[in-house]
Amino acid sequence: MFGRRPDGRRVKGIDPIVQITPYVMPMRCDAQVFLKHRADIEAMSRFIRRQKQEHNQSITHMQIVVAAYVRAVSQNPEINRFIMNKQYFARNNCTVAFTMLKNPNKIEEGETVVKLWFDPADTIFDVRDRMAAAVAANRGPQSKNFLDKLVSILFAVPGLPTVIVALVRLLDRYGICPKAFIDELPFHVGMYITNTASIGLHDVNHHIYNFGNVSLFFGLGTPERVAVVEDGKTRMRRYLPIGITADERVCAGAHYARFFNDMRRYLDHPELLEQPPEQVRYDNGLEYHQPKPAPFAE
Repeated sequence: MFGRRPDGRRVKGIDPIVQITPYVMPMRCDAQVFLKHRADIEAMSRFIRRQKQEHNQSITHMQIVVAAYVRAVSQNPEINRFIMNKQYFARNNCTVAFTMLKNPNKIEEGETVVKLWFDPADTIFDVRDRMAAAVAANRGPQSKNFLDKLVSILFAVPGLPTVIVALVRLLDRYGICPKAFIDELPFHVGMYITNTASIGLHDVNHHIYNFGNVSLFFGLGTPERVAVVEDGKTRMRRYLPIGITADERVCAGAHYARFFNDMRRYLDHPELLEQPPEQVRYDNGLEYHQPKPAPFAE
């Protein structure tokens, strides 16, 4: 309300062509743009092996993708905007949500959703520590986070989910939903990512939710082999397919292009993520930080 929300601040002075798009396309499902990208999994795998052999550091492909997103946002903060009630807001955090299995070996034990906060200056090791700690904390059928408990309570009373979701939508629309509540909801993040390769599926272009303010959805698929020509010779090269769904209204196409070019560079050269960025760009004067994570012990 009055240009401020628990998760962001109103952005003014936007290009008129960009500013009119929420009126033409009032919902995120109106404005979904679908992209495909093949990340060089061989470069990522070499980096992972080197970290393990030389430094005894365990890193996953998904952690590299998230770290590349965090670093690209630190240089392209316009991507971290969202639209609510047809108004533009700059997010005051760098957040990512993902769905995980409670037990990778027993899918019948169910799933949960994890929401994480990152610092724009995070390295790949910081991202790894934050993600690994969150996964460990949510493993097992007895581990229940806020969302798990909330959903259990809602469905214990017939009709209550409809009432609560409608109320949250209304409060969220006008920026008066309590911060403590928004902080726990995985639908209020800059990016939602799913690793369907972990369950043997291809990459997907997942929808972005009208509920909340997710602007990007990444779907990692099963690695695939593609014939390429290198030095005049044809060989099979492995790639990690990524389905990307974006809210085209968030910013101008040029900003998106620069953001995705940066992400591609970090995915092709993960070693660039070993050190913090030389500088961080913040949108609308909103500087934010997260405490350094504790080193995760495997």
